[in-house]
Amino acid sequence: MKLAASYLALSTAILLTACGGENSAIAPVSAASLRGPAGDYPMVLGDPFIVDGVTYTPADIMNYDSVGYAEPAEGDGIIGAHRTLPLPSYVEVTSLDTGRTILVRLTERGPMQGANLLALSPQAWAQLGQTPAARLPVRVRRVNPPEAERAVLRAGAQVSARMDTPPGLLAVLKRKLGIASVPVAAPVASPVPADPVVEKVPAPKAVAKVEPRPKPKAAIADKPAAVAKAPPPSSKGMFIQVGAYSTRERAETVAKALSGSATQVGKVWRVRTGPHKDRGQADAALAKARAAGYADARVVTAP
Repeated sequence: MKLAASYLALSTAILLTACGGENSAIAPVSAASLRGPAGDYPMVLGDPFIVDGVTYTPADIMNYDSVGYAEPAEGDGIIGAHRTLPLPSYVEVTSLDTGRTILVRLTERGPMQGANLLALSPQAWAQLGQTPAARLPVRVRRVNPPEAERAVLRAGAQVSARMDTPPGLLAVLKRKLGIASVPVAAPVASPVPADPVVEKVPAPKAVAKVEPRPKPKAAIADKPAAVAKAPPPSSKGMFIQVGAYSTRERAETVAKALSGSATQVGKVWRVRTGPHKDRGQADAALAKARAAGYADARVVTAP
């Protein structure tokens, strides 16, 4: 399936017909114009069609967000095929194996057999960090990127990858798709009890030392005072959590762009802005982050 070539032919035919009569012969649509903003219009839906006994009805759904499987297809550029979204339209495709997310331009109907949700060109697979495989679990979310990014994709090039999807959200999306989330069963919590058992061995000695310490109870009484000082710093303001990244470099780049900070949490780097003293400031910062393209940003309260 040659995604780019077939969509170019379809768009040219529609625009030539719109010109009508003799003018269509006088002023044909050039390939260069299809690479400009006019290349995204008109968006085509088309009639319902059947694949393997299932009827698919194209629809212009702005908040489309679904999980499924991607399969390989032919074509040049970061392009894909979808059964129901308008052509062309733009989607963020996330690999549920790695969390990597890229922007893809949909240019054709498909896949035309099987139950897979999406077909991707070789270059799209490469940007996802994957070699074309029979199937890849993915999230497909329709977006409305700025014209600068649309122009890059129309020209056959790629735009920068989006922020990585955090592991917690990946686990939720996998469960939604029906994938047995091994990491969820893998909370190797069984080995953890082994450590407490080791601690219970020295416990008797610790008990023997605790009894001869009646006097330090005054010191213990002092600890509440220290605890009383802890709440003020944790009189947590509001933060905007922009996202989590697999590499420090990417996290620091995002943090610098939003005047935030990058902190390592486990195996990922978390980017936040704040603290913001009240809800009004937090909402303004949230709007700024989302306007910058970080649609998954959210308000959190934490130390």
